[in-house]
Amino acid sequence: MHEYSIVMALMEQCEALALEHQATGIEQVVLKIGILSGVEPALLSQAFDTFKLETVCHNAKLIMNIQPLVLQCRDCQTQSEVNERTVICPECGGNNTLVIDGEDMMLMQLVLDT
Repeated sequence: MHEYSIVMALMEQCEALALEHQATGIEQVVLKIGILSGVEPALLSQAFDTFKLETVCHNAKLIMNIQPLVLQCRDCQTQSEVNERTVICPECGGNNTLVIDGEDMMLMQLVLDT
């Protein structure tokens, strides 16, 4: 379950940012998780709640914004948002697509206690 290692890296990043900004704690952690990121949100949430207890995030609320897949079709030139794991263009049914967004997991915002 790679969500554990992801959360451990996230906690390290949060600790470093809190130290950099002289924060006493973190109230909120906001993530953007792409549908094709390979991250299972429910498992990530469970791992976050488990590992946060001994960190600066011990009182933090985790907010996960799920990013739909954004495809650009090279055949019909349509850009589409898709809420499933597919690279098939919903307009023409072709598979000659380019993924524009929806593959990443990013830390978008921290709300710090100062």
